[in-house]
Order: sequence, then C-alpha cells, then structure tokens
Amino acid sequence: MIKAPHKLASAAIDDRGPAGLPVGEPIVKLRSKPYHDLPKAGVWEATPGKFRRQVKEAEFAHFIAGRCKFHHDGGETLDIEPGDAVFFPANTQGTWEIIETTRKTYLIIT
Repeated sequence: MIKAPHKLASAAIDDRGPAGLPVGEPIVKLRSKPYHDLPKAGVWEATPGKFRRQVKEAEFAHFIAGRCKFHHDGGETLDIEPGDAVFFPANTQGTWEIIETTRKTYLIIT
C-alpha cells in the first residue's frame, strides 16, 4: 500500500538526479520512491522541463500534483493534471513536458 503519497515530503522521495534523456533547458530532476513490497510501484516526482520517456513496460499512473503534458510520438498530446489516471501501453514513446513540479503514483506492468 502506498499511504498518502500526496502528503509525502519531496525530501522523503529518493533523488534520482537529472532525467536521462533531457530535451533542452531546464534539465528535469527526478525523484522516485519504490516500495519494497511492490518493486514495480511507487511515487515519482519531476521538476519543470522536458525529457524523453524511457519506460519500455506498460505503466498505469495516477497523477496527484502538478501539471504536465505527454506528447506521444504519434502526434497526440495528453494534458495531465491532479486526479488524472493514464495507462501507457508497453513501448509508448514520447516526450514529457513538466509545467509544474508533478507527482504521480505508478505501477509498471511486466
């Protein structure tokens, strides 16, 4: 169980450093907190900027803070805000555009 992820202080989420595939400036900083009993689930947070999505597996995400966009390589853009839930099929490719520091809970499906 991921208890009250919206109340979790940013400092309590592990710093993962800059995004691996940034697109321009500013460089996005990522944080994530996997849960030991759910190795493919956790809390993820990103600061403003753009970067390429690197997750190859399918993913379900529930967004709990901030605003962002996901630009699919196929042309569709998702405008995402708190309360939205998104399913990314395996091998979904695109660019994240983080407008406000964004937090989500996620489940990677293998």
